[in-house]
Amino acid sequence: MTSIRHTLLQLRYGGGLVLAGLLALNLLAARFHGRLDLTAEKRFTLSEPTREMVRALPDRVEVSILLEGDMPPGFQKLATSAEDMLEQLRSLAPDRLVYTSAKPAAGMPDSLKAYVYDSLQALGIHPTNVKAQTRKGEGSEETLVFPAAVLQYRGRTLGVDFLQGQEMSGLSSLNNAEALLEYRLADAIRRITEDSLRVIGYLTGNGEPLDLRVYDLIQNTLRPRYALRILPIDSVAYIPSSFSALCVVKPTQRFSEAQKLKLDQYVMRGGRIVWMLDHLFASLDSLQRSEGSFIAFDTGLELDDLLFRYGVRVNRDLVQDLQNDGVPSVIGNIGDKPQIQVLPWPYFPLLRHTGSHPIAKNLDYVVAQFPQSIDTVAAPGISKTILLSTSENARALQTPARVEWQSIRREEDLDDFRRSAIPVAVLLEGRFRSLFAHRLSAAVRDSMAQILRSPFLEEASREGAMVVVSDGDLAVNAVSQQEGPLPMGTNAYTRRAYANREFLLNSLEYLTDGSGILEARAKDYSLRLLDGERVEQERAFWQIMNLAGPMAIVTLLIACFQYWRRQRYSV
Repeated sequence: MTSIRHTLLQLRYGGGLVLAGLLALNLLAARFHGRLDLTAEKRFTLSEPTREMVRALPDRVEVSILLEGDMPPGFQKLATSAEDMLEQLRSLAPDRLVYTSAKPAAGMPDSLKAYVYDSLQALGIHPTNVKAQTRKGEGSEETLVFPAAVLQYRGRTLGVDFLQGQEMSGLSSLNNAEALLEYRLADAIRRITEDSLRVIGYLTGNGEPLDLRVYDLIQNTLRPRYALRILPIDSVAYIPSSFSALCVVKPTQRFSEAQKLKLDQYVMRGGRIVWMLDHLFASLDSLQRSEGSFIAFDTGLELDDLLFRYGVRVNRDLVQDLQNDGVPSVIGNIGDKPQIQVLPWPYFPLLRHTGSHPIAKNLDYVVAQFPQSIDTVAAPGISKTILLSTSENARALQTPARVEWQSIRREEDLDDFRRSAIPVAVLLEGRFRSLFAHRLSAAVRDSMAQILRSPFLEEASREGAMVVVSDGDLAVNAVSQQEGPLPMGTNAYTRRAYANREFLLNSLEYLTDGSGILEARAKDYSLRLLDGERVEQERAFWQIMNLAGPMAIVTLLIACFQYWRRQRYSV
C-alpha cells in the first residue's frame, strides 16, 4: 500500500513538473522567437544589413500585401512567402512594422475597381491576368492578380511590384520573385523612410541625348528614386563630390583632355560612374534608310586611354548572338502590300548574368542593340566582375563591320557563332590610378589645387567603383507614334519588356548605397521539383506509406511506452 501511494505521489509531482515545464516553454516561445535554417541556400535567413535597417526604423511602417483570394498555386506560394518574410521583419521591430493582406478592390463596383486599379498602376504595380478556380467542380475564370505590396509611412505611399524585371514564364519567374522578396521589401522600407535623396548627375556636353529617347530614363527611372541633376560638363570647373554617381549615356562627340581630366579627378575623389558607350555608330534607322547594309563607323569618343587606365578596353567590333530579340522584316508581298513579320536579329543580343553578383543576379534578359565586346586589362588593385555577357553561341564582327539585314545567309554561317559569354558590361572596383599622373605641369596642378581646394590626386583617395557598358542604347527607349515613349528595354513591335531598367537601377544602387541591402539580391532559391515519371511509377507505394506510416509510428510509440511502464512499475 505504501509503495502504491509513493508511486502516485511520484506521478502527481512528475506530471506537475511536466506541465510547469510546458507552460514555461510556451511563455518563452511567445516572447522569444527563433528558427533554424537548414536549407543549403539559407533562404530563410535575413541578411545583416536588412536586420540593422529594420531595427533602426524611426517610425511605424505599414505594409499591405495585395496577394489575397483565389489564385493559382504559384501565386499562393508567393503570398505565403511574402507573409513569412514580413513576419520575420516584424519580429525585429514589432511596434514599428505591421502588415496585412488584402485583395485590391474586393467587393467594390466596377467603377471604383477601375479607379483602384489605376491608382495601383500609378504606384508602379501592374496586374497579371491569370486563371483561378471559382468553386470546386465549376471550372475556372480569369482574374487579375497583383503580385505586389503597398507601403505607407508618415503620409508617404510606395508600391513594390514583386515581379518587376521578371518575364512571366511560369515557375522560374515566381521562384526568382521569391528569392528577391527580402531585397524588394527591405529596399522599399529604406526608400520610404529616407528623408533625403542621393544626387545623380546626367552628364551632357558630348552629344548625349536629351529628347524623348531618354524620357523613361529621366522621368520614370531616375527622378522617382534620386535627386537628378543635368550636368553640362563644360559649365563647371570641376565635378562636385556632392554627386553620388554620374550617368554617361550614349555620347556621340569627342571628349577633350580637359573634360577627361574633370572626370578623372571626380573618380579620384571617390566618384562613381555608369558608362553606357557606343564606340561604333550603328542604328536600325540607318539600316532602314540604306539599301540593305551599311558600314558601322567609329564615333571617335577618345575615351580609350581613360578606360584602359581603369581596367577595361571597349573593342571596335559588333557582337552578334543567336539568342536575340526580333525586328520587323518584310518576308514577301500579297498583291502590292508587303508582309511584315518580326524575326530574330543577331545584332540585338539578349544578355544575361551567369555569376552571383547582386547587380544582375536573378534578372530577366537585358536587351542590347549593336553592342561591342569588352576586354579587361591589367590595372593594379582593380577587381573586374562581368555583369552581362552573351550566350554560348555568339560572335564579334571586326571592323570595318558591315551591318546587314541578312547577316546569316547560309546554314554554314551558324558555325561562326562559336564564342561563349562575350562580356558587354563590367564592374570595376578598387583604388583607381589617375590617367594624368606625371603628365601635368606644375602650373596646371597648382591651378587645379586652387579650384578644387585640394591637391591633384594621382591615386584615388578611397575605394571606388564604376560600371562600363559597351552599348549606349541600353538605357534608351523606343518612341511609338501612338503611345509616345515606351519603357526602356521594350520592343516597340512585340511589346516584350526586358530588364534594362532594373539593371541600371541595381547598378546605381550598388554604386551609391552603403547600407549593403543590395546583397540580398544574390540569394538563390533552388527549385526542387519532383520527377514526374518516378511519381507515376511509385504513386501507390507513397500513398500507402503516407497513410500507414504515421499510424505505425504512433502504434510503435504506444507499445514502447507500455513496455517501459511495465518494466518501471512492475512489483
